[in-house]
Amino acid sequence: MDTGSHLLFGFTMAGLSYLDPAVSGDPTLAQAVMVGTVVGSNAPDFDSVVRLKGYSAYIRHHRGVTHSIPAWFVWPAVIGVPLAAGYHVWDHFWTLYGWIWLSVVFHVFLDLFNTYGVQIARPFVKKWFHLDILAIFEPFLFVVHLGGLWWWYQGADPRQVFGWVYAVTVGYIAVRTWHHRRVIDRVHRETGLAGVCHVLPTFHWFHWLFVVETEDGFYTGKVSGRSVRVEDFYPKERENPAIRASMKTDGVRAFLSFAQWVHVTCRELQDGYEVIWSDVRFWYDKKLPFGVNVRLDKDGNVVWHRLGWRKRLWDPPFV
Repeated sequence: MDTGSHLLFGFTMAGLSYLDPAVSGDPTLAQAVMVGTVVGSNAPDFDSVVRLKGYSAYIRHHRGVTHSIPAWFVWPAVIGVPLAAGYHVWDHFWTLYGWIWLSVVFHVFLDLFNTYGVQIARPFVKKWFHLDILAIFEPFLFVVHLGGLWWWYQGADPRQVFGWVYAVTVGYIAVRTWHHRRVIDRVHRETGLAGVCHVLPTFHWFHWLFVVETEDGFYTGKVSGRSVRVEDFYPKERENPAIRASMKTDGVRAFLSFAQWVHVTCRELQDGYEVIWSDVRFWYDKKLPFGVNVRLDKDGNVVWHRLGWRKRLWDPPFV
């Protein structure tokens, strides 16, 4: 999810920790836990620093090893040891470790429910896992957690406040999961398309995007309330020498390690070829804004390539 939400959830996780008598009975430990949960709720995204090495490195590593199951246990130790030393709470180290662990796991859990997904099984398996149930920013969850934080600030008992906040959070995700399954069934039923259906969330509860992959290509469309409509079709391109030559570029290799539903086109130019790789998962408004553009000369040599978004930062989709 977005950084602002992860930061907020770090504070509310600190509030939830007051359910633990050791935390609620020791102000020093409670302060250490708060620092730990706030840092822990953002720690998996520290891999964003690889963006300094270029977008290809970012695509390969963001939400990779730092979100993997082994990292769930490394981050609490990396964060917890200096906190235990700084706050002199070694007697409660495992309590501190446990709450930081929960904040890290909750971060990865929320990212798993997004469309972008996580490589949760790295370094053993590089497969991307994404459940496509929650948007990158969920206004309902943000308001619920922000309200809980405000209520705590007003003097309410954090044990009651955040017990309810996290109960509502779990219930909300369960309802969205159930709704997502119903929408998939509706798309299959009303389009009659035989293929694998992926339904993608938006910021609106009753508006979804979908992609149906068939043997010939990808059908994209929208679900708005009870309305289901197919909007476009992207055929699966047959391979040709220009497409194969474009795969030599680092950008295309990085893209293919990340992309889920690949659409590639090739057109001949006066002085060569242009190959465009796109991930249909991020389609919006009959466009495919994420992928790689590759220019080649007549001999199949790469002239230049660009990996990234073909849209302005403030334009959808937001993933």
